[in-house]
Amino acid sequence: MVRLPLTPEEVERGQRLGALLRRARGERSMLQTALDARVSPETLRKIESGRVATPAFPTIAAIADVLGLSLDAVWAEINRTERGTRAPRSGARLAS
Repeated sequence: MVRLPLTPEEVERGQRLGALLRRARGERSMLQTALDARVSPETLRKIESGRVATPAFPTIAAIADVLGLSLDAVWAEINRTERGTRAPRSGARLAS
């Protein structure tokens, strides 16, 4: 499978997702959060650092559940722009 290069918008969206998850995790350890979500700590670290800009939906759903985040809140956060408006929906991908 050939992966298409990420667009700048996808990279920014991945960075916003990572920041949201780090804030929601707070003082909770990355290891415990990852174990509770049944993902590897390395996967969580990569998502939080923005290195995985388009993680799989089930992965995000599991992490969001553990952190008490609604998927609506996650979607709203990752699709905002600097001016507070939503980015266009066409072509938006959460997972590749």
